[in-house]
Amino acid sequence: MKHAHSISEMMEICLLAGKLLLESGAETYRVEDTIARLASSGGIESIEVFVAPTVIILSMRKPGQAEDYTKLVRITKRSTDLHRVTLVNDLSRKVSREFCILEEAKEKLKQMERDSSPYPPGMRITAAALVSGCFTLMFQGSWKDFLPAFIDGGLGYFLFLFSKRFVSVRFFSELLASCLIGVVAKLAVLFGLGKEVDRIIIGSVMPFVPGVLITDAVSDLMKGHLSSGMLRGAEAFLTAFAIGTGIAVVIAVW
Repeated sequence: MKHAHSISEMMEICLLAGKLLLESGAETYRVEDTIARLASSGGIESIEVFVAPTVIILSMRKPGQAEDYTKLVRITKRSTDLHRVTLVNDLSRKVSREFCILEEAKEKLKQMERDSSPYPPGMRITAAALVSGCFTLMFQGSWKDFLPAFIDGGLGYFLFLFSKRFVSVRFFSELLASCLIGVVAKLAVLFGLGKEVDRIIIGSVMPFVPGVLITDAVSDLMKGHLSSGMLRGAEAFLTAFAIGTGIAVVIAVW
């Protein structure tokens, strides 16, 4: 049985769920589907939603009301957190199947918003280091390059997280991190700790490669979300440009 909720309550729940999904790197269609599920569970008759990487515009009307109510929310930060995407998506499905009431869903969404990241920085840096070392081996690097890539990737990701506290533009954090990766890779080979500088660099920058952004951009374009697809593609290009510029500067100066 669906419970009656005010328009303001439903908009708050729907927009909070959409905001969490967009901030975590979800596709446009997933955000729209989640908002539609939640709104339908609250007895909303008419739902219109526009989703872009930087904004959500939601309009809805309940049965018996003559006017639509419209509200928007801006998205100021974006990252990749597939764990949070899964949690929000599962929550919306539980609500639509009446396994979870909207009041409980609202509290869970607010708790997710307060938890900025489910993983502490130390774990994220360690994971980035392991990914860097393993990708170096996958790209035909030798075992001698594994340890330098492990250290290089960890240091680069540490600088990325550290610089984000003082630099609001993500581009510059990625640029600084890639510069450090290039310097450490060069030094590792110079002192005989590594064998191939290109393999070390390629492996170490993999934690920064915008794979999810590129996938989402192509997915949005194929599904007809042209504005979202182009915006995500531009963001992916800027990230790739920052990585390439940082490495190129180090190689040119060296």
